[in-house]
Amino acid sequence: MFVRPSRPRRALSVLAFLAVALFAHAATAADTLNVYSIWPENWAKPMFEEFEKASGIKVNFVRFSSGEALARIIAEKNNPRVDVLFGGPVETFAAGINEGVFESYKPPSFAKLPARFRHADGQWVAIADDPLVFMTNDKFVKENGLKAPASWNDLLAPPYKNVLQMADARTSGTAVTRIFSILEVNGRDENKAFDYMKKLRPNVQLYTKSGGGGTLPVGLGQAGGGIFFIVDALDTKAKGYEVSISFPKEGIGTAAEGIALIKGAKNPEAAKKLIDWATSPAMQNNFAKYKINFVPAHPDVALEPSLAAVLKDAKIFPIDADYAGANRKRIVDRWVAEVLNP
Repeated sequence: MFVRPSRPRRALSVLAFLAVALFAHAATAADTLNVYSIWPENWAKPMFEEFEKASGIKVNFVRFSSGEALARIIAEKNNPRVDVLFGGPVETFAAGINEGVFESYKPPSFAKLPARFRHADGQWVAIADDPLVFMTNDKFVKENGLKAPASWNDLLAPPYKNVLQMADARTSGTAVTRIFSILEVNGRDENKAFDYMKKLRPNVQLYTKSGGGGTLPVGLGQAGGGIFFIVDALDTKAKGYEVSISFPKEGIGTAAEGIALIKGAKNPEAAKKLIDWATSPAMQNNFAKYKINFVPAHPDVALEPSLAAVLKDAKIFPIDADYAGANRKRIVDRWVAEVLNP
């Protein structure tokens, strides 16, 4: 059947119209709020359902990768369609601050959170922490006489040529955290960091749109390995795929996951109630309940024992949100020009 070239574009327009219509309808109803979620639906939905049970407030949400969500919020800032940005690395939120899209709000948990889990003026607050990991397919590693990678340089080994998958920095916050991890282990020497990423490029078969997009191919053996957030990697392992999780001896970054009130939100009071709840033990105690392997940001929430065992002895450092936010666009543009499309 002949398909006109404009049809995909029309389909996208219809989807965009439906999303706008959903939010427009929801905004007229009592006790609702609208959210862009960077967390995938399988993690965001149970959290929002628990919030509705606790508060009576219904959350209407659409899921986007970090870069997409930020681009939409910036494009809509003169007429916001959502009240809250939920989840995703705080480097994304730091970049949004520079665009003036967030409203300062300090929830009751604010003062209790460690400094790196809160913006000084309350323009974002952390709801979780999420370290990066290496994840490799056990069969691939064994067949190639390798061990699970324990150094960044291990990923440069010839058997990894064209078998790694990891996220695309144009759309994914996972990828941005990965790039800033590489910058940190190279002492923020950008030329040295980019030299490494250029050497790694021939070993990457695909840069995926979302941060967890490569986890299933690694699990299935369609890819040999990749770099992912631990929440995605452990979810893959929990589903029964034979994969190994490891950490580089030089260290790897962890990104706080944020939440923020949108400037000009149409449902600000409901939005603040969600932020209060999400930044407290009320939500973060649900991570273990739903087997979601985020590290809780609130100090009163205990780390789930099996997750603690995985993280034991790993060298993990926090990504500097202010540094990453200030340099995000420039570094991503350089990555596109020099690494993705040299």
